[in-house]
Amino acid sequence: MDRRPGPSVRLKLALSYAGFLAVAGALLLAVVWVYLLRYVPDNSQGLLGVSPNRYLLVRTFFPAAAVAMAFLLVFGLAGGWILAGRMLAPLTRIRDAARLAGSGSLSHRIRLRGRRDEFRELSDAFDSMLGQLESHVAEQQRFAANASHELRTPLAISRALLDVARRDPTRDRDELIERLNSVNTRAIELTEALLLLSRGDRGTFTRERVDLSLLAEEAAETLLPLAEQRRITLDVTGGAAPVDGSAELLLRLVANLVQNAVVHNLPADGTVTVRTGTHGDTSVLRVENTGLPLPPELVPTLTEPFRRGTERVRADEHAGVGLGLAIVHSIVRAHGGTLDLAPRPAGGLLVTVRLPAGPRPPGSGGNFPGSGRNLGG
Repeated sequence: MDRRPGPSVRLKLALSYAGFLAVAGALLLAVVWVYLLRYVPDNSQGLLGVSPNRYLLVRTFFPAAAVAMAFLLVFGLAGGWILAGRMLAPLTRIRDAARLAGSGSLSHRIRLRGRRDEFRELSDAFDSMLGQLESHVAEQQRFAANASHELRTPLAISRALLDVARRDPTRDRDELIERLNSVNTRAIELTEALLLLSRGDRGTFTRERVDLSLLAEEAAETLLPLAEQRRITLDVTGGAAPVDGSAELLLRLVANLVQNAVVHNLPADGTVTVRTGTHGDTSVLRVENTGLPLPPELVPTLTEPFRRGTERVRADEHAGVGLGLAIVHSIVRAHGGTLDLAPRPAGGLLVTVRLPAGPRPPGSGGNFPGSGRNLGG
């Protein structure tokens, strides 16, 4: 916005200090006049023998008072200018940092020293904001680079298949159509996952009362054919876990966790356990699966976009788009919760989701009751 130039804050403060000091001096002189001079006899006629008298005091007092007022005004302006400069020095550093951030440099920090006051709190808040912005920008740049790389692969494959079909009209069309369908399906899945991840990051969704235990049963029943195909036992246990949030996003959260636990559960004949419940004012969802041991240093990176970890899927299945746990993390963060991943000593992964609990239904169960359902094996 283009604004007309105006007086600086420093000048306004200096004028304010000088004006306040001048008013205070004028009030002091008025007090002297009201409570002193008014009680002195007036000898303006030059009468002898009357001493002291108001005429002489006024003749000698007011010139000195005028000099004092002028001195107070100059002293107030100079002192106010110096004091305002010292007080506004931190604000100047904050302004310079804001300009650097506006030009794209997010690595600069103010780091004001000294005891806490309003300017120090503003500086610390600004430094914290710059740190978060720098982290988000770096994450978005890395995500955009990974997304473009992932989307380039199916598009390149589709173009290669079409080029082959154009050069070789005798090629089996059914095989070509099947391969194109598979590649396009993967591209659509990736695009939908990217949109869902963006929606979770923005947090733009309507909140309603949702029970994680019901979502866990729904997700388990939906994925039961996949589990039976891989000879995986799905075990859903626990009690009510109310949450105020998006039913669609929370269902995708649970489904992604269960699907990830099933797909990465090798060798066959493994188990996936889903438990729900409440701990105080927190609703908890735990998804635990057997499988191959995971390196501890790999686990913290599994929530990063396009990070698939070890390729632990069957040869007839693709490894997914690498956004399952990233979407889970985004949804959990949008609902104000936490996500913890821990490798199991015997192999596999334990995922714990903690979300702020809504009001519990009357007669709901306690903390992870033992009743449950065995859905497949």
